[in-house]
Amino acid sequence: MQNVKDAINNTRNFFEKGKTRDLLFRKQQLQILRNAIIENEDKIINALNKDLGKSPFISYVTEIALVVKEIELFIRNLQRWSRTKKVRTPLAHIGASSYIYQEPYGTILIFSPWNYPFQLSFLPLVGALASGNTVVLKPSELSPATSAIIAEIIADNFKQGLITVVEGDKETSMFLLAEKFDYIFFTGSTFVGKQVMKAAAENLTPVTLELGGKSPCIVDLDANIDIAARRVVWGKYLNAGQTCIAPDYLLIHKSIKDRFNEKAQGYIKKFYGENALLSPDYNRIINKKHFERLSSFLDNGTTVVGGEVNKEALYISPTIIDDIDWKDPVMQEEIFGPILPVISYERIEEVIKAIKNQPKALALYLFSKNKAVQDRIIKEIQFGGGCINDTIIHASSPYLPFGGIGESGMGVYHGKSSFVTFSHPKSIVKRGNLQDFSFKYPPYKKDHLRLVKKIFKWL
Repeated sequence: MQNVKDAINNTRNFFEKGKTRDLLFRKQQLQILRNAIIENEDKIINALNKDLGKSPFISYVTEIALVVKEIELFIRNLQRWSRTKKVRTPLAHIGASSYIYQEPYGTILIFSPWNYPFQLSFLPLVGALASGNTVVLKPSELSPATSAIIAEIIADNFKQGLITVVEGDKETSMFLLAEKFDYIFFTGSTFVGKQVMKAAAENLTPVTLELGGKSPCIVDLDANIDIAARRVVWGKYLNAGQTCIAPDYLLIHKSIKDRFNEKAQGYIKKFYGENALLSPDYNRIINKKHFERLSSFLDNGTTVVGGEVNKEALYISPTIIDDIDWKDPVMQEEIFGPILPVISYERIEEVIKAIKNQPKALALYLFSKNKAVQDRIIKEIQFGGGCINDTIIHASSPYLPFGGIGESGMGVYHGKSSFVTFSHPKSIVKRGNLQDFSFKYPPYKKDHLRLVKKIFKWL
């Protein structure tokens, strides 16, 4: 691991040289990154197809385009976001001025996952780089082709030390966590997130944890069933359900459940054909371990549609299972695959109570025309973010902060939120030498206390 340690030291040393504090330098690096991504688009698409079976359309829309647009947003706004801000100064500090300076943390460690391996490597990287930091990036070993193209892009386009890509397995990750960084950004499971936070605590390193969990999707009595079915099917089976904000389970009013299931079956067939195994738009499961875990859930409840598997192809068809109970195995952990459990209800109060009894979710989706119901769900249930009458799309907006709460994570990023996350707001008071109040210095007398009380009443 000595080569990894040397690479980390090079990255720290690069930051200490002070180049990354220069705004023009940062913009130049962002432009270089943007051009490199565009030039390597075909290689990125091929890598994503090799790792996850993603189609060119899905790869571009969900991975490449989001990163390119994020870079362009930073290039346009970086000067304004980085500007030193003058703020009000209390009258008690008369003669002084107060400022907030945006300062980079230093060297950032980023862990990215395998499900959107390009997007979830580069989105935080863009924010960290634009904020003036140097970066050590550890892509997931479970998506080796994408990890390799990421390493190639960085090595071919950036000076050694500005961005360091470290490839490797779990042992490499543990070695990195034992090192001291100035900030850690982790995307992955709640289980591993706890380990990251424990390791960070040893060095009092601040962290952002982008985790997951069971994100509920509610379809209420007055929902447009056709639209709900179309958008739930799209959001659930995108990337074969291997999306941290995918609808994990469906809570639907019992009076519309059968109609919804019928519509959903129709859209599954419309999107992926009679046999999704043959569809170029339907992904594969990442590996055999995850395939076996997901396959075990197919014994739960009653299969409405799907349930077909092909172990050799790592294929599980888009599946809906009904007659599910909260105690079933499929409801005990995040599914992270193309299986949608359905639980029916009669009153919205049941839904609110049931969800509040679960760990806080990364996302929540509600299909309803009733504004009162919409307001109740938003105000009474804690979750990271979500949509009303749609799924997934909130995470694609650079103008919305993205992140979890409680067990689903801490901290946010995307757009300006990334700049805030990767910058330390340094508070400075500047004061001249003319004005000074003698009563603030000891020895203190009784009349000093009376005077101070009068001043604070007046302020």
